[in-house]
Amino acid sequence: MCKDERMNCPSSTAADGDVIYTWDEVRQHATPDDKWLVIDGEVYDITKWSNKHPGGRRVISHYAGQDASDAFGAFHRDRRLVNKYLKMYRIGRLDVYEPSQLAEDFTELRELSKRMGLYKPSFWFYAFQLLHIIALEIMAYASIRYFGANFFTFILAALFMGTSQTQGAWLNHDFGHLSVFKSSKLNHIVQILVFNGIQGAPASWWKYRHYQHHAKPNVINKDPDVKMEIFFLLGETIPREVAESKKGFMPYQHQHKYFPFLLPLFLIPLYYTFEFFRYVIKRKEWLELTFMVLFFVRLFYLYNPYLGFIGSFLLLELSRVIQSTWFVWVSQANHIPMAVEHDDDSRHWVRLQMHATCNLNSSLFIDWFTGHLNYQVEHHLFPTMPRHNLHKIQPHVESLCKKHCIPYIKKPFWTALADILRSLKKSGNLWYDLYHAMDASGDIH
Repeated sequence: MCKDERMNCPSSTAADGDVIYTWDEVRQHATPDDKWLVIDGEVYDITKWSNKHPGGRRVISHYAGQDASDAFGAFHRDRRLVNKYLKMYRIGRLDVYEPSQLAEDFTELRELSKRMGLYKPSFWFYAFQLLHIIALEIMAYASIRYFGANFFTFILAALFMGTSQTQGAWLNHDFGHLSVFKSSKLNHIVQILVFNGIQGAPASWWKYRHYQHHAKPNVINKDPDVKMEIFFLLGETIPREVAESKKGFMPYQHQHKYFPFLLPLFLIPLYYTFEFFRYVIKRKEWLELTFMVLFFVRLFYLYNPYLGFIGSFLLLELSRVIQSTWFVWVSQANHIPMAVEHDDDSRHWVRLQMHATCNLNSSLFIDWFTGHLNYQVEHHLFPTMPRHNLHKIQPHVESLCKKHCIPYIKKPFWTALADILRSLKKSGNLWYDLYHAMDASGDIH
């Protein structure tokens, strides 16, 4: 059997006086003002806690009315520490809670990963990551200072800076997932220094968006990374809904043609940069704003004597176009070709992640180029695991998927990039056919 649903049985009375709830009762508490969830059979009222949640209000709220056991285990390495806070919000337990075989097998796999020591980071690995990022920044500056400001050195400096920014994003990703240090607080502090100070972007904004993505990847209205209707339609459900609503204004049937140019140019240089400042000002993250401002002060202080204000600004923008192009193709290769659907609370954590992610074939260069995000499946299943250890758990994940009839998708790098365009073309054509098949009343022929 390839079934992973948790059992849902009628309520019963507890002999020990504990309050007992049924799944039907839990599912009724899934509104912004009334949120319950289940962890290992225990029922918690997180209505008040959600606003204090370190990962953000939305990420925990996405599991309101659902079983959050595996998501909780994936995001929290030190469960004993978290349980001190969690127990304050416990209101009872489920009448019957019987994990599926898939849930039990995945729990065993998580325990195996701990016994294998796969959560222990390599000091030398992360020291190299940071040092080579700094070295690239120095090379960018040295290109302009020692070889003069000309077209060739300008392009060379932008390439060095863009590479540094991209590799810095991968390193920020490690700190954000608490993969580098044992202390969560230390990871957060260094993430602010790296992301805000070296990249001019707020770590709190990254956490707000990215944790939602991991909690519900490719889930409509829960994963912010698939909300692209202003320019792109993903999967099969969104094109249908946009066609029926008649709200889209782009020629989506051509989105596979303008994607390689529009999104890389638009995402980081324009949209994300605007989001960075809007987020920290709206949330009053003044410390992060200070570090972000210092990033720009440092950049213009270094380059203004050689390139002037306009030249320094253009250098920054070109480096961010390089970073954006790099980031877009790598990050979307794992997700855009996969299913994009509405939430299904019966789907186990493993099936949810496998439904929305795929891997790229590994090599020394690809591992570096993608920041080890070519192991996207393993990263999504074990988000706090240091990336240099993901390949060690991969064979075990493949075995688990094979046992439970779950497709494990792994592609060559260039095939994955082509699949982005193929997927966009399919979604765009679906929208076009439905949009033009509708009459004035909005019915589809």
